[in-house]
Amino acid sequence: MDDVQQLTATIADALHAVGQELTSVRLLLQFGMIFFAAVLGTAAARMLRRRVDVAALSTRWPPLLQKLAGLLLANLATIIFVLALAVLRGIMLSITWPSASYLLGVAGSLATAWVVIALVAGLIRNQFVYRLVAISAWSIAALSILDLLEPTVAALNSVGIMFGGLRITPLLVIKTSVLLMLTLWLASAAGDFLDRRLQASTDLTPSIQVLMSKLVRLVLVTFAIVIVLSTVGIDLSALAFFTGAVGVGVGLGLQKIVSNLVSGIILLADKSIKPGDVISVGDHFGRVGNMGARYTSVDTRDGREYLIPNEDFITQRVANWTYSSDLVRLFVKFNTTYDSDPRQAIHAAVEAATGIERVLKKPAPQCMLAAFGTTSIEYELWFWIRDPAAGVVNVKSDVLLALWDTLAHQGVKIPKPGPARVIYEMAREDEPEPPKDQDGGNDAPPPPRSPFPA
Repeated sequence: MDDVQQLTATIADALHAVGQELTSVRLLLQFGMIFFAAVLGTAAARMLRRRVDVAALSTRWPPLLQKLAGLLLANLATIIFVLALAVLRGIMLSITWPSASYLLGVAGSLATAWVVIALVAGLIRNQFVYRLVAISAWSIAALSILDLLEPTVAALNSVGIMFGGLRITPLLVIKTSVLLMLTLWLASAAGDFLDRRLQASTDLTPSIQVLMSKLVRLVLVTFAIVIVLSTVGIDLSALAFFTGAVGVGVGLGLQKIVSNLVSGIILLADKSIKPGDVISVGDHFGRVGNMGARYTSVDTRDGREYLIPNEDFITQRVANWTYSSDLVRLFVKFNTTYDSDPRQAIHAAVEAATGIERVLKKPAPQCMLAAFGTTSIEYELWFWIRDPAAGVVNVKSDVLLALWDTLAHQGVKIPKPGPARVIYEMAREDEPEPPKDQDGGNDAPPPPRSPFPA
């Protein structure tokens, strides 16, 4: 608490001194010079932006120099402001005491720190990380310029609570949060870079690429967290309490999450399912997209993307249409009348399937006589495709349309449903209800069975 009181007293003394100086002419003169430098910097930067096309001049420059040129252009007003303050302070130092230009020096130092931090942090593409780095660095620089850094650090470190053998202070929370965000961002950036290198490797299968990418990211994140905890001075043994709490949470309510995580690692390791496979699990049929730590996305032909938990691929029956080969055999059924030649029908069916672009010529389509039905002859037409990801129902539809045209062209007849069954059902509706006995039973014999198949 003494540090907090000291910091409060320092700020109060500074404000009191500023309040006294507000009535002095030299302080008002310095404020006027700062305002003049700000107006000059804004006007000069606007005029230079209109007359100089930096984007056209830096077209052939390397990307890094183009980025720096853009940052310099964005902070041009602040740069001119700093230069103007430096000139004005030099004039003040040559004609009066240094204390008469102290405010000019502070303003110039703060603006210079902002320009340097903006140029360095501007190279970061992530906007959140850029703002975090810029605000944190400038806050530290401002406190240091105003000689308030040490009192602020002492005040933030003087208040704390004990939690499981660990003393938690505001300073510890701030340092840990900022460093953790930065290191996690660096770990994510490194993971993205290594992921691109793994994806470019042709010696690794897709499942091995995804598995190695997940493991590398896990190692980088773990390494980043350990480094941050060690840097801020947290003893890892003091986190035993948190580790026990996490273990209890996993035992009570995180079984599914852990199960999906382990199932995802198993799927990537045994390569039973990999990105690009065409699978059907449950009622879902589609192409495997992204394989995450908790779920696997399946892209369907209707534009929807199902996020299926990894555990379902382990516990349920999964049909992988492209597990060891991308060849897929499909079949369609059709019937012909008894007055049509079966051999001619088989020949026409093979000819119809062969004419479809997606149907493979080798293995060749085959047509089999399946059964002699009650009113028609039944057939099965088998054919092979190599691109199930492009759809299965659509190629079946194409084959059936081609089969319809070919059979009609060769005079092979397809049976049509006759009116006999319809007449029979109408007769059943007109029959009187059979008599019932006293117990509600039926004394009359049951009606004759239909001679037509149900």
